[in-house]
Amino acid sequence: MADQLLEQAREVVDGQIDFHGQRLAELLATVLLSVVGAVSFLVGYALQDIELALKIGLGGTALTFLAIVPPWPFYNQHPVQWLPVGGPSISSSHQDIIVDEKMLAA
Repeated sequence: MADQLLEQAREVVDGQIDFHGQRLAELLATVLLSVVGAVSFLVGYALQDIELALKIGLGGTALTFLAIVPPWPFYNQHPVQWLPVGGPSISSSHQDIIVDEKMLAA
């Protein structure tokens, strides 16, 4: 029972995200921080209150941190299928290298 809970906790903390998830995380961070910065500036300017602008900016940054940093499951919807370790040994003369859908000589 404890081993199962420990394994589940380890999977959550492990931080597995795929390449699509990395792109999504970068896009979300950019958009969220830009929106928070704009809202913070506009509210601070309209009310002439720098303290409120800083609080909005820091709160939005903290929320962005919570949305981006943990490895949420939607960041790993396209997991990478890696080749097995020590897979079939193929001599270099029998490898086909394909670049831009064109076969290259090895």
